[in-house]
Amino acid sequence: MKILRIEDVSNLTGLSKSSIYKQVRQNQFPQSIKLTARATGWDSREVEKWITNKINQKLVNVQDKALLPLHEVGNSEVSSEDLS
Repeated sequence: MKILRIEDVSNLTGLSKSSIYKQVRQNQFPQSIKLTARATGWDSREVEKWITNKINQKLVNVQDKALLPLHEVGNSEVSSEDLS
């Protein structure tokens, strides 16, 4: 396990610092760990699990769209990136 600081978490996720803190408040991102009075960090395993879950959600959504009848697929927003 490694403790990641906010800059590391931002680099790994591609999210801004404010987006990370907002998602933490909304319980949509792992909670931070208080290291000192002024420093916080995140468990690297929890952040990696969150990233993996996001990737898996995307794959499930793409597979679900692939199973839609053709007339419904035309109305959805499936890009060529989603299919690769």
